[in-house]
Amino acid sequence: MKTIVNVKVNKKAAVKLRKGYPLIEKDAVENSKVLKEEGMIIRILDEKKNYIGTGYYGVQNKGVGWVITREPEEYIDAAFFTKKIETALKQRQHLFDDPDTTAFRVFNGEGDGVGGLIIDYYAGFYVIHWYSLGIYSFREDLLAAMKEKVDYIGIYEKKRFDQKGKYIEDNDFVAGERGEFPIIVKENGVNFAVDLNDGAMTGIFLDQRDVRKAIRERYSKDAEMLNMFSYTGAFSVCSALGGAKKTTSVDVANRSRAKTIEQFEVNDLNAGEHEIVVDDVFQYFKYAARKERTFDLVVVDPPSFAKTKKRTFSAAKDYIKLLKETIDLTKNNGVIVASTNSSTVDLKRFKGFIKDACKEKGVAYSILEQYTLPDDFRTIEEFPEGNYLKVLFIEIKK
Repeated sequence: MKTIVNVKVNKKAAVKLRKGYPLIEKDAVENSKVLKEEGMIIRILDEKKNYIGTGYYGVQNKGVGWVITREPEEYIDAAFFTKKIETALKQRQHLFDDPDTTAFRVFNGEGDGVGGLIIDYYAGFYVIHWYSLGIYSFREDLLAAMKEKVDYIGIYEKKRFDQKGKYIEDNDFVAGERGEFPIIVKENGVNFAVDLNDGAMTGIFLDQRDVRKAIRERYSKDAEMLNMFSYTGAFSVCSALGGAKKTTSVDVANRSRAKTIEQFEVNDLNAGEHEIVVDDVFQYFKYAARKERTFDLVVVDPPSFAKTKKRTFSAAKDYIKLLKETIDLTKNNGVIVASTNSSTVDLKRFKGFIKDACKEKGVAYSILEQYTLPDDFRTIEEFPEGNYLKVLFIEIKK
């Protein structure tokens, strides 16, 4: 049996939580001494001891837990998770039925009712992401729910709850059969090689599915394409499949070269016809400027925060500088695909970055399309931070 404690929150937090905000913020709790062990079930009460909701204690970023039910008598056990999983699967049935897409999200944290828990699907395999020790304490209940409701080849997990919120290196296999990696998944008919047991990442960011499709279908024909912070080259592959003359992929990680070649090859594309550069992106900007290289299509998808030996990048502080350097490499009437996954930068502020960068460079621009998370990445209005992805297709007029 899980320990259940009453947690009293301040007046400001009570108002927020009553409106449906699911995260219990650190500074909201007035009797924090009762929070002794992550995984405890906590009943949230206001200053007058009125019931608000029930959740669990789990340290994640600026929070100490999540409200996961508003029913005072509902118990959080295997049956609770079974119900949540069943609902989430039904909402993704259209994706399970689509033979051209075999990798997507099946459970998206607070968007599906349980903050701190994410589950992704990869062609018969499932990957569970645990974002705190608190949610990890429900591991056996969740696995029981999955075994009841899900047909799977194998299940893997990613533990993302060390002291700095980073992934904990481990053998990630959990249940079923072990995969022989890489396995090939499909996304709108495009092949991607993924490895579910090779560190925190799998080889593809599933939240950019709609953006990759747009790049392939509408922006790539006959284009010279540049992909900055390219990771395993997924945008480059989609551009090549869409008819790009040539793609250039730039990433600082040494392993990006082999991984990008692999993604080209699983789509029967000749990687030798494309350029793969292992370098710091800002160094490459300088190199390309010296060589007077310009591109019809530039994808800029940096991490919200990154650190190399020479520099630190923060989306909130450095994105305007990044855009200005990108504009220099973009042809007249060329398109920049500007993306950020920073939850601290909302769409209005992000558009402000673009406006400021273009003004400082003396160029006109128009926003052709904008994207946020695809429908499998379910979010709730009461928690706008959860809808973190912002992507703008910007035409540059010099």
